[in-house]
Amino acid sequence: MHSKLLIHRDIKPDNFLVGLGPKASTIYAIDFGLTKRFKDAKTGQHIQYKNNKNLTGTARYASVNTHLGVEQSRRDDLEGIMYVILYFLRGSLPWQGLPARNKHEKYKRIMECKTSTTIDSLCKGFPSIPLNNATFVLAQLQLLLKYCRGLKFDEEPNYATIKQYIKEIATNNSFEFDCNFDWNNNPAALQKFSNTSKKPENKQQYFLK
Repeated sequence: MHSKLLIHRDIKPDNFLVGLGPKASTIYAIDFGLTKRFKDAKTGQHIQYKNNKNLTGTARYASVNTHLGVEQSRRDDLEGIMYVILYFLRGSLPWQGLPARNKHEKYKRIMECKTSTTIDSLCKGFPSIPLNNATFVLAQLQLLLKYCRGLKFDEEPNYATIKQYIKEIATNNSFEFDCNFDWNNNPAALQKFSNTSKKPENKQQYFLK
């Protein structure tokens, strides 16, 4: 998506879908209602850095800079993906379920919790998961999140390095890159889910592979 000069700006589990049948190994990104160009296709000019922006996207997975009112760029999508990965591994995130009287207070409390939670504490304390080398995995996740948070506003992320980190986590846990996921072995469950899922109101579908 970034190669198309677009940023999603609403990274969350709900916006990723799994294909069916022969495409069961394909993950699709959906819902581009908040998508924005971060660079002009003709001039190559990056969008300008701005402050005092309202929060765009889903607060639970929003980057720290997004909470601080900074214009979003590629780094914010990547930080959001890290929160999604950690959510899957942990089962929840520390800033979920915080009591608040209104949306403004809720966003403020989430921001305070997110900025006060250290990366080290965020990347540990997972439930029991079948990982052979948990220490290595946690160290890699910490490095990834630190890298994403450390990117400059208009800096191009090193996608090859990010992929390498993830690949090292997989290979150190004997995961093969054969595109054979858990759900591939249970097609009946996927079919049942697809039959009971709510059909989209908008007939137009926008998928990026």
